[in-house]
Parts: sequence; C-alpha cells; structure tokens
Amino acid sequence: MQRDKIKPILFSIIKHSSKEELKRQLPKDLVSGVMVAVVALPLSIALAIASGVSPEQGLYTAIVAGFLIAFLGGSRVQISGPTAAFATIVAGIVATDGVDGLVAATIIAGVLLMLMGFFKLGSLIRFVPYTITTGFTAGIAVTLVIGQVKDFAGLAFPAGTPTVETMDKLQAVAQNIGTANWQALAVGAVCLAILKVSARIPGSLVALVAGVAMVSGLGMQASTIGDLYTISSSLPALHVPQLSVELLSDQLPNGITIAILAAIESLLSCVVADSMISSHHRSNMELVAQGVGNIGSALFGGIPATGAIARTAANVKNGGRTPVAGMTHALVLLAVLVFFMPYAALIPMPTIAAILLHVAYNMSGWRNFVHLCRTASRGAVATLLLTFALTVVFDLVVAIGVGMLITVVLFMKTVSEETEVRGWKYYCDEDSEVTHLRELPASVRVYEINGPMFFGMSDRISDISVKEFTKYLIIRMRGVPSLDSTGMNALENLYEYCRENGVSLIFSHANEQPMKTMRRAGFVDLVGEDHFRANIDDAIAYARELLGEERKAA
Repeated sequence: MQRDKIKPILFSIIKHSSKEELKRQLPKDLVSGVMVAVVALPLSIALAIASGVSPEQGLYTAIVAGFLIAFLGGSRVQISGPTAAFATIVAGIVATDGVDGLVAATIIAGVLLMLMGFFKLGSLIRFVPYTITTGFTAGIAVTLVIGQVKDFAGLAFPAGTPTVETMDKLQAVAQNIGTANWQALAVGAVCLAILKVSARIPGSLVALVAGVAMVSGLGMQASTIGDLYTISSSLPALHVPQLSVELLSDQLPNGITIAILAAIESLLSCVVADSMISSHHRSNMELVAQGVGNIGSALFGGIPATGAIARTAANVKNGGRTPVAGMTHALVLLAVLVFFMPYAALIPMPTIAAILLHVAYNMSGWRNFVHLCRTASRGAVATLLLTFALTVVFDLVVAIGVGMLITVVLFMKTVSEETEVRGWKYYCDEDSEVTHLRELPASVRVYEINGPMFFGMSDRISDISVKEFTKYLIIRMRGVPSLDSTGMNALENLYEYCRENGVSLIFSHANEQPMKTMRRAGFVDLVGEDHFRANIDDAIAYARELLGEERKAA
C-alpha cells in the first residue's frame, strides 16, 4: 500500500483482503472495539473535566472524532479521542475565550490538518527532534499533574483565584494547601494505588467503581462530578457556530497550536502502532482524517482530538487489526452515553484526578527524559530542558518554536564544523614513504572541499590562497553534496580573487545539486564549461594541457 496515498486505509483493506480474511478478522475487531471503549470511557470523562468542559463532551469527542478518524484514517489500528496533551491547552482557551473560542480554534486546527495532509506534509513531522517531543511531552505531563492537585487533595480555592496558567495553579495550591480534605485525599490515594496494580481489568474502570463505593457507599466526604456539573445523556447534536472574522483571527494562534500538537501526537501514535503490528500507515491520509475528525467534534459539541497511544496499544493487544475496531469503540461509547451517562454524577473528583495523574505519569516518559540527560550532547540536553521548562511556564507554541530554533542553530553549527577546506600537501622527496601521490606542475594548486557549502561555512572558502607562481587552481568538489546561495556567492568571490591574481579556476567532480546551482547562477558560463572536469585526474591533465599551450604560445 502506498504510504503517501490520499485514500482511507479501510477502503484499501476491503479492496485487497479476501472474504475469508475479513470474516476471520471482523469478530476480533468488534471484540477489541468493545474492550477499547471500556478503557476510553473513564479517560474521556476525566480528560473532558481536565479540559474545563462538561463530562459528556469528552464522550462526544471520542464518539464523533473517534468514528470519523477511524473510518477515514491512514492507520489500521489508531484509536483517536480526547488526550492529556490537549487538556491544559483546551482549559486555557475555555477559561479565557469560552466555548465559542474553543470551537473556532478546533475548526481552524481541523482545516490546517486537512491542508497539511492534502499538501503531503505528513513526512515533515519526522523533522521534529526527539529532544523536543520528549521535552514538551514531559512538560505537558507536569502541567497536568499541577492541575489535578486541587481535586486530588480536595483543596478549596477562594472565589476569584486565578487558575488559568500553570504557574497560577501552582501558586494557588501553595497558598491553599491548608484546606486539604483528608478524606478526599484518601479516596484519591486508594484509586491511584488501584491504577498502579490493576492488570487484567482496566485499572481506570476498577478505580471508578472503588471511588463510587468509598464516597456513596462508605459516606466519605469528597466532591463528585454531580456536585460540579449537570450531566446530560443526550446524543451529540449538530451545532453550527457563529464564526466572525474577528473570532477566527483571535483564535488562529490557538488553532495552530492544536494542529501542530494533533499532527505530532497522531503520527507518533501511528509509528508506535506500526511497530506493534509490522505495518505502515499513510501519514497524509491520517492528517486529513484528523482534520475531519476535529471539525466534526467541534460541530457536535466535542473538544480537540488526536491519536491516543494507550488506547491504540490496547486495541492492538486485544486483536484489533482494522479501522472497524476504532469505529466499534465509538459506537459502544454512544450506547454508554445514552443508557449509563447519568451514573457518571456519582464519580468522585479525587478519582478523576487519580486517573489523570496516572495518565500524566505514563505519558511523561521520564525514563527517556533521564536517559537523554545522561547520554545526549550538552546542546541536546539544553534543548530538552528548555523545551520542558517553557512548556510548563509558558505554552507549547513558545516551547516548540524556541526548541526548533535552538535545534536548527546547533545543527548548522555541527554541519559547519564537519565541512572542511584543505589544500593538498606537496612532497618533493622522491623517496617519501607516502604512497598514491599524483605529480603536479608547480604552478597548479589543488584544494578539496568536503561537506555541504551553505551559509554556515562560507567563510571557509576565504582560507583558499594561491602563490605568486600559481597559474591554475583546482577545486575538488566530490565531497560537496549541496550548495546554497551563500556558498555560491563565496565561489563567485573566489573567482574574482583568482582573476585578480591571474589564476584560472578548474573544478573537479561537481555533484548534481551543486552543478545545477552553479548553472542557474551563470557561474558555469562565467568560468567556462571546459573548466568543469569529471574527476581529479582529468582536471590535472587539463591544467597540464593548458600550461603546455601557454608555453607554445610564448
């Protein structure tokens, strides 16, 4: 299957699979879809609350976006829905700009994701360095932890306490730590312990049951979802928002943030899933599907969605191998919404916080974080730590922007250090132990350039020099894979330097891309087509031939 094809992978599976294969796999996908829905149910409710919206909106997201992305997506097993990566971003948008702002930002993100897919930009995600994804993922995990301390410990904040930014939340926790509810803390601790030890049955489901039993059954004092939210079991309804130019322009930065994060998270999840089932996803089709899913989610009352690695892994482990599993998971959640959603009012808030703390721990990747700090270069570690800190203190856009800028600068520095310009050494002793020597006329000098010629190394060209008796300067370019406009300008300056000193330039083994650049700049015509030779021996022979013609003319 073509990896860059803009075609839902489900359609290709149906087309290229036999009826017997589909009959064998379909029951497995249906069972896996049910099992994934069990995992997704408490997570969707918890993530909606962490995002500052009502619990049912998390299910709307998992239902609408989950179904659309599975149906149209480029991955066999990807499960999409609300994720922890979006929680703090969405909560900030809702707190400052309301639900209308969130809808506008999500629709903008959906359009951007579709454009990224149609313009086949899915492969560009691989250029986001591992240090940056590790840094901002750990940063998101920390912000999620800080945001859950209040509910986990049953803290009471005075009315009007600012809690939009992560640092505001941290300050509010520090100032009100004395209001901790020890019974709520006990409920949260028990649920967190269950999440850590439960293996066969989904831990989040067991934690929900335990939390409800402790509060409703044993009478422990802790806030529940019903105390804070009005629970609705109504079906997702289409709502076309009133989008003004002013609202869209205001939400454009938030839309870009959501789109970037959705693209990175979903494609990373696809890569993980590919490694688990030995398959390949269609990155561009996945981006288009993510865009459609996010627009659909916004129109039906949901929040931003992306690929969820944990739910995708659960799908694979339960035997899911086609998008039917993801579609089944969405339909099962729809049935739960209609018949069982009112019971969500009994779920204690410390239980929700415990689930989210467990999610934050799993997504933090702290082992990878520590490993990078121990083994990576100082520049990579600095990028990692700065991305992490900026994510916590400011936001994801700043973190990724600064991280990418530092990475590019460090990369250019590394590449420029690898590029060298060196002249050939001359040995006059016939008995020299150095072998493979070439005989050169005294008036011919040879310099080799190894590495890309770009703006980071153009000053190296100025190291080239000629003697008073030099007539021909050979530039050996077999080790130059690329040449940019700044490098081209450096060669033009070298040509002028040689012309002023009565020296002719000869180039040896110019590769395809540098040769195209030199032709486009008119440099080949300036130097002369004959002065570009196929290899160093040909270049030396040509210089010797020109010297012979000069002697005859003299």
